[in-house]
Amino acid sequence: MLVLFGAAQAVVGAFFYGAGPAPFASLGFDLLILATCLLGAWGLDRPAGGLAPAAGWFVVAFLLASGTPGGSVLISASTAGEWFLFGGAGAACAGVIAAFTIWSRSGLARSRRKR
Repeated sequence: MLVLFGAAQAVVGAFFYGAGPAPFASLGFDLLILATCLLGAWGLDRPAGGLAPAAGWFVVAFLLASGTPGGSVLISASTAGEWFLFGGAGAACAGVIAAFTIWSRSGLARSRRKR
């Protein structure tokens, strides 16, 4: 379900990343995938909970950003589109790294509980 939720965020973001002033909607979608990765890992108490929505987001976002043989794309090379793609990729990676750091067997949360 987390993979599908991450994929759904990419689909919705691909259509609405340019709403409002240029990078603000894109930044909102970036923060949303970061929060989804962190909350997924927290909810499952496993790093895979953070990896699953990030994987779904990556696959769908980059498929929607790649061009068709006819040359049409959903996510353009505009400022907002670049903030959506690169900011979302960075936010998803940050969420996955934080998930593996905090919720892995040797992560920070586990070592603090043992003290």
